[in-house]
Amino acid sequence: MTVSVQTIAERLCAGGVIPYLGPALLALCPDTAVPATPLALAEILAAKVSVLHKIRTRLTLAAQLIENFKHRRSLVSVMNEAFAMTSTPSALHRALATIGARLVVDSWYDDTFARALAQARPRGGWAQLQGLSQAEHFGHWFAAYSADGALVDAVPASGPLLYKPIGGHAPASNYLVSDSDFVEVMSEIDIQTPIPPAVQAWRGGRSFLFLGCPFDDPNRRAWRRAFSKSRALPASRCRWAGSPKRWWMPCNPHWPREAWLLSSVPYR
Repeated sequence: MTVSVQTIAERLCAGGVIPYLGPALLALCPDTAVPATPLALAEILAAKVSVLHKIRTRLTLAAQLIENFKHRRSLVSVMNEAFAMTSTPSALHRALATIGARLVVDSWYDDTFARALAQARPRGGWAQLQGLSQAEHFGHWFAAYSADGALVDAVPASGPLLYKPIGGHAPASNYLVSDSDFVEVMSEIDIQTPIPPAVQAWRGGRSFLFLGCPFDDPNRRAWRRAFSKSRALPASRCRWAGSPKRWWMPCNPHWPREAWLLSSVPYR
């Protein structure tokens, strides 16, 4: 089934499509102040500790080495250094923050989209859910935070929800990055335990638009597959994949004239 970019944009604005953002979306930012690929982050981690050459480019293994031979706190400290700066949100980040999407999934550790939400809603009214490492929060799979970064017991009933399944820099330095982090999550992902109930409820019956998501990492590929599947969903539910490009998109007049090149075949 081929769907026009115009149709997808309209469905985004109507809340029928869930944007799923990946690190490659940072390529659209005017200043990329953080590592924008798993490889770039792996190289930063490898520079902090003596790492075997064959795993210097493998993010989860480099992170696991730091965790094993130094300490989990050392790994978190390096991650905090890597993501201390926040990139200026691109026009696409800002557009996604203003359309009123109830749920946006951000699968990288940076604070760029959170900044875009804060700029679009200076009075708050949005919240975020972050995945938690079992090494630091055993038995707890996720945590909820208000727009000002305060830990909350429940997700607000209204307003945008930013879901960061592998954690994020702000507000609490939650990172799922080592091999053991992903082993714990993947052992439960098929029964959906690590996915917050609020996210499970909202995704039902909706389509997904993957933007800037590399599909070459088996852990993140398995997570996306598990996240976007659900039981008893209508056959019309689709998944599309796109990558950031300098490309003009004639669509909703409220959107910027900057967007993505969309594949003509839905992602399966």
